[in-house]
Amino acid sequence: MRALYTIMLCMLLVACGDSKKEDNQTYLPESNGKLNHISVVVDNLLWEGSIGESIRTLFAAPLTGLPLDEPMFNLKQIPPQVFDGFTTRSRIILKIEKGAEEPTIKIANEAFAKPQTIVIVRGKTNQDIINQLNQNKTKILDAFNKEEVKEKQRRINKSLLDVSEIEKRLGISVKVPSAYRISKAEDGFLWVRKNLSNTKTIELMFYQVPMETISKGDSTIIDIVNMRNEITKTKIPGEDGIYMAVEDAYAPGLFNTIIDNKPAYEVRGLWEMVGYTMAGPFITYAIEDKVNNRYLIAGGYVYAPSLDKREYVFELESIIKSITIK
Repeated sequence: MRALYTIMLCMLLVACGDSKKEDNQTYLPESNGKLNHISVVVDNLLWEGSIGESIRTLFAAPLTGLPLDEPMFNLKQIPPQVFDGFTTRSRIILKIEKGAEEPTIKIANEAFAKPQTIVIVRGKTNQDIINQLNQNKTKILDAFNKEEVKEKQRRINKSLLDVSEIEKRLGISVKVPSAYRISKAEDGFLWVRKNLSNTKTIELMFYQVPMETISKGDSTIIDIVNMRNEITKTKIPGEDGIYMAVEDAYAPGLFNTIIDNKPAYEVRGLWEMVGYTMAGPFITYAIEDKVNNRYLIAGGYVYAPSLDKREYVFELESIIKSITIK
């Protein structure tokens, strides 16, 4: 009997332990979905009307700085009545709820899966919902972009390039996929490349300039473009005086962002080869590093004729946003 009581007590303790573990840890399945694809949970009639048109205008608008129109995000509509089970596991979700509630927007993480960001927009009328979308566009796009960058970086981390040369010469760490290689390393300048084929390539540049190189105000973008043109002309020249440049005809876009908790300028646009028929998109970040009295410049560009380029530029963005300054 004593042995029987001992066994029963052990079983009771194990059961209590399992119950406590289940209470403290809610299981969530792994999220799914292609990068930069939004699942839009909205009624069919709303999707086909003014609300759907607003969603497409805001989130599937052409991405700045690409030679041909490619959307910021691909959209997939899901009717609410089938939003269950596997369909709830998308990594980024925009959910539209029309009803008696006051107009609101809510951003939640890991509601149905992990990692996941879901944005819920509510309103009494179509116009209420459209107003919420318009007023919170920047906030929503930022939340979705951060989730996708985080996912891309997770994939990059599976196989990394040895970047000790970059750390030594610039005092930074950065996560670069092992498919890239360092083609040029000098004090204050590094050139990193990945060949997609014999004629297609993705490339990165890391360098530093004094703080006074870039002024704040109307001339900021001019300073950044002029600086970039000087670097590509002197550090990556081609044969017979051929070099890469950003021309006035292709006005780039300037945005403010944060990298490594530091303010940064983001510039997107098109480059072309002076003296040769080549062109493509580029992205450049100028990170304000006050401690070292410099701007750390990290930029990339793509040459991939006949291919869509959004995902290549997004890869460059995700690499650069992994930078931490020592």
